[in-house]
Amino acid sequence: MTDYLRREDIQVGQRVSLEKYYEIQNLYYDEADLLDEGRYVDWLELFDDDLYYWSPTRTNRLRRQQALAIAGPDEAAFYDETKDSLAWRIRRFDSGMAWAEDPPSRTRHLITNLSARHAVDGDGNEVLEVRTNFLVWRTRLEHERDIYAGTRTDLLRETADGYKIFDRRILLDINVLPSKNISTFF
Repeated sequence: MTDYLRREDIQVGQRVSLEKYYEIQNLYYDEADLLDEGRYVDWLELFDDDLYYWSPTRTNRLRRQQALAIAGPDEAAFYDETKDSLAWRIRRFDSGMAWAEDPPSRTRHLITNLSARHAVDGDGNEVLEVRTNFLVWRTRLEHERDIYAGTRTDLLRETADGYKIFDRRILLDINVLPSKNISTFF
C-alpha cells in the first residue's frame, strides 16, 4: 500500500474472512447508492463523529521525485474535511444556495478492487483498513461531464450501529480538475 494514504500509526494484518468481506462489500455498494440517489444526510451516517476526510492534490514529477508528487496533510488538498464540515456542505446543498449544484449533478459511483484487512491503531484498538478503487461519472446541465478515477483507503471501526468509517484518504488519478467545481463526494 502507498504510504501517503495510510496513517502512520496503523499496523495492517491479515485479510478479513469471506463473511466479513461480503458485509463490507455491501456497505460500500450501499454507500454508492446513497451518493447516486443524492441521499447525502443518510450517506453521512456511514461516518463516525471523529471523521477525517482527505484528498490531497498531486503534481507531475520525474520518477526520482515521486515522493514529492502527493501533497502532505498540511499542504493543498481537494478535500480536508471533518464530519461537521461535510454536514455543513450537505446543508448548503439543501438550502438552494449552492449554485454549483442547482440543478443538481447526476452521478454514478462504480466501486471495485475492494481489499479489507484487519488492523490495529496506535492505541491498540482493532480496526479494519479497506481499500477501494472508484470511477465516478458526473453530469450536470446539458454539456457538463466529468469522470473521476482514483483510490480510497478507509479505516473502519465496529460500533453498535455497524461499521463506521472514521478516516478516508482519497487519491484522485488527476492533478488538474477537469470540472468547474468539485462538489462530488467520493
